[in-house]
Amino acid sequence: MKMKNLQAGENSEELFQKRIPIYPRSVKGTFRTFKTSVLVLAYAVYFLLPWLPWARHDAPAQAVLFDMVGRRFFIFDLVFYPQDLISLSLLMFIAAALLFFTTGLVGRAFCGYFCFQTLWTDAFIFIEKWVQGERPARIRLHKQPWNAEKVAKYGATHGLWLLLAFITAYSFIMYFGYAPELTQRFFTVDLPFVAYFTVLILTVTTYVAAALAREQVCIYMCPYARFQGVMYEPETLAPYYDLQRGEGTAGRAVPRAGSKTREERHAKGIGDCIDCGFCVQVCPAGIDIRKGLQYQCISCGLCVDACNNIMDSVGYPKGLIRYDSEINIESKNPGKPHLDWLRLRTLGYGVAILVMVGLLVYNITSRSEIELSIQPVRQPLFVVLSNGDIRNRYQIHITNKSQDVQEYRISVHGIPEGAVDLGEMSKVSVRQGKSLMVLANVKLPPAMVSKVSEIEFVITPLKNPDQAVIKKVRFYAKHEG
Repeated sequence: MKMKNLQAGENSEELFQKRIPIYPRSVKGTFRTFKTSVLVLAYAVYFLLPWLPWARHDAPAQAVLFDMVGRRFFIFDLVFYPQDLISLSLLMFIAAALLFFTTGLVGRAFCGYFCFQTLWTDAFIFIEKWVQGERPARIRLHKQPWNAEKVAKYGATHGLWLLLAFITAYSFIMYFGYAPELTQRFFTVDLPFVAYFTVLILTVTTYVAAALAREQVCIYMCPYARFQGVMYEPETLAPYYDLQRGEGTAGRAVPRAGSKTREERHAKGIGDCIDCGFCVQVCPAGIDIRKGLQYQCISCGLCVDACNNIMDSVGYPKGLIRYDSEINIESKNPGKPHLDWLRLRTLGYGVAILVMVGLLVYNITSRSEIELSIQPVRQPLFVVLSNGDIRNRYQIHITNKSQDVQEYRISVHGIPEGAVDLGEMSKVSVRQGKSLMVLANVKLPPAMVSKVSEIEFVITPLKNPDQAVIKKVRFYAKHEG
């Protein structure tokens, strides 16, 4: 019985595998250059954007600012309020559709080049290499017993990691206030506790994710790695190993006497792969691309760069590992890899993105500076007065979405002015980004009730009368069945 249980335990797959440190080798090439360019651009945007000045007359002169107190989000000349839910929803839909669209075309390219986890892990690996040396030196340092060299290099590495993690967290809170003022208050311990707690949490999570967990975040924590397989199609481009060319009929082999030139190898049935292992050594996920497409692969293309460099050094054609489609690389006579746009799913995502972008642009360019909501007071819906008049009550919510204090005049169409009682609130002043509620009483005689089913409230900004907003509301005179 014990033997059976032991065998069952040995054959079962573990839900979580203890992390084995991965020490990626540096590589030069097209994809590495592109990754580095994206990294530099992304870091420049993230760290410098809060410090970019932008002229504003009613808010701090900062290009991107999330004003939580005033409930306003400034993005250059655009100002968004919580009421702009449609714009936010459209933006999230566009981001999701764009992710699916790119995955259908080029696999997990987002993960390989643009994901926050990839960007910060890349930077942490650069620091590790700068302090500890290239891959062989890092492996040697890991295996050697603790001594002064190991303590110094590991201490410097983790210290710089924590510093970058702190700067990342600190830069994040700079988006929520005027950066120069926040900096002064931060280092004089003059900010609320939540600011320091946020920096602490983000520092720790950034350090853990990019320094200690790395590829495990992608494998075990990110759901995209699990469901991205359903978005792959035979025409999707991804890093592939050309099995036919690399293995031949006799497999791959290290070049030796009599099997160094390509002609000699082909005569013996040996493939072009010289089994150098560089494609595995440069992979940030530590996988062997020669075993086929794996869900751990983030499509960064570094294995392509490594293999092309080796092919150049031995005088073989490039492309043994390349971005290609499954349908092309498995054909007997593979053609040149290309993007296949003309697919139903890809076209569907593309059309959806274009439509949503058009709606977003229209929504932003055509939005009013007034947000108006009028709701009837429903307890009760109406009241019959002693003289027979019927009274409805309405709550008028006016939100000023402009950048200035605005005065509004409230009026009605279709009924006498005297039928509406606004108290002293027929003209109101609303600060920028703020809302105001006005209670309106509407009384109509029985003779007029039969002719009036709706009332038009008109909210007119006194500075811009041509931007008046009209809202129709129902006048209730009998109970709804």
